[in-house]
Amino acid sequence: MIKKITKAVIPAAGLGTRMLPISRAVPKEMLPIVDKPAISFLIEEACDSGITDILIITARGKEAIEDYYDYTLEYEIKLREAGRESELRSIRSVCERANIYFLRQREAKGLGHAVGCARGFTGDEPFVVLYGDDVIVSKTPVCKQLMDAYDEYGLASAGVQEVSEDLIKKYCTLKTEPLKNNIYNIQTMIEKPKPEQIMKPHFSILGRVLLTQEIYGFISDLKPGAGGELQLTDAMKNLAETQGMTAVDFEGRRYDMGSKLGFLMANVEQGILHPELGNEFKNFLKTVIKYE
Repeated sequence: MIKKITKAVIPAAGLGTRMLPISRAVPKEMLPIVDKPAISFLIEEACDSGITDILIITARGKEAIEDYYDYTLEYEIKLREAGRESELRSIRSVCERANIYFLRQREAKGLGHAVGCARGFTGDEPFVVLYGDDVIVSKTPVCKQLMDAYDEYGLASAGVQEVSEDLIKKYCTLKTEPLKNNIYNIQTMIEKPKPEQIMKPHFSILGRVLLTQEIYGFISDLKPGAGGELQLTDAMKNLAETQGMTAVDFEGRRYDMGSKLGFLMANVEQGILHPELGNEFKNFLKTVIKYE
C-alpha cells in the first residue's frame, strides 16, 4: 500500500570545510542566497511538495539554524511599531509553514549515520531526504518529482542528473535501465568510484532521495566506506539490489552550496531574478563585465 509522504529529513551537520574560513563562524546552510539562508530554499521546496514535518540533523555550532526557525521578538516589536505588518507576517511565515524539529548528530560518522538518526522521527513511513549542501531551483519541486515516481512505482527513488566524469568521481555512479520518460530502474551504485568503475550514462545522485523504512536495516549493517564514513550510498545500493529503487532525471537548476563557486553562482543567478533588485543588479553586472 502506497503511503502518503509527509516527512522530510535535512542532514545539516557537516563542517563545511570547502567554505573555510567563513564556515568557522557561520554554518554553511545559513550562508545567504541574496536575502535568505540556503537552507530556507530546502524547507520551501519540501513544503511546496506537501511535506508537513521536517527534521533537521544538526551538530555543535549550528544553533543559528534553530534561531532562524524561531520567532524573533525584537524584530517583531520594531516592525509592529513601524506599521510594517506585511514584513512582520513574512518573517512569521518562515516559522509556521511546517513543523520543524532538530536533532544533533553527536559524532560526524557520515551521511548514512546522519539519516539513521532520523529513525525515531520517520518510523515506518516513507520520507524524503534533502542534502543540506544542495539548493535546487525548479518549476516542480524535486521532492514532488520523486514523490510522483513513488506514487507510480511504490519504490524508493533518487534524484539524478548527468554530470562530468570529473564530478562523478567525487559523487557516485549508477547502473540504470530506462523505465519511461525521465524515470529509470537503478540496478546498482558505487560511491566515489574509481575511473574503471564509472558506469554510463554518467548519472549521479544530486541532493534528493526518497527512502522507505527498509533503508534503516541496511544503514544499521553499514561498515565504513569511502572516506572512512558510513555512506548512505552504500545502504541505498543494497536497497536497490534487494527491494528495488528508481532514479528520476529531475528538472531543476542545482547549486552546490558547499563550494565557493556554487555559492557565487547561486547569488548571481538568483540576484538577477530577485523581484526587488533584479534589474538594477543585472545592469550592475553588465558594467562589471564590460569594465573587465
